[in-house]
Amino acid sequence: MKKLILLLCILTSVSGFAQSDEEADIKAIHKVLKKQRLAWSDNDIEGYMEGYWKNDALKFYGPNGITKGWEATLDRYLKAYPTEKHTGKLSFKINDVSKISDGAYFVLGEYHIKRDLGNADGIFMLVFKKINGEWKIIADTST
Repeated sequence: MKKLILLLCILTSVSGFAQSDEEADIKAIHKVLKKQRLAWSDNDIEGYMEGYWKNDALKFYGPNGITKGWEATLDRYLKAYPTEKHTGKLSFKINDVSKISDGAYFVLGEYHIKRDLGNADGIFMLVFKKINGEWKIIADTST
């Protein structure tokens, strides 16, 4: 009986640690998204891009097809949103954050950009990976 109780205690504590690690990961991912939202709303596209993996393997998939690489993604954003009137104020609605594996999550959500020249709304799926201790977007699908 003592062995069974000990086993249950161990399993409960291991499961508690795993859940708290996952909660910490999700909190850190939300922090990246908040920084991006604030940078975007300040018309700071370069600051917004800090949430992305600065690598040629980064992929962005949108209505105009696939953009490969951090620099190309930055250029795409700068071309599509050249002024503060274009960036406007960004808000997110995060609908789901799910663990793929250790060090990787996907995020499903909606974005809303409020701006004088016309609001923009859409949905997104992001893949986050922990790289060198930091959570970075390695793939972005947005409409």
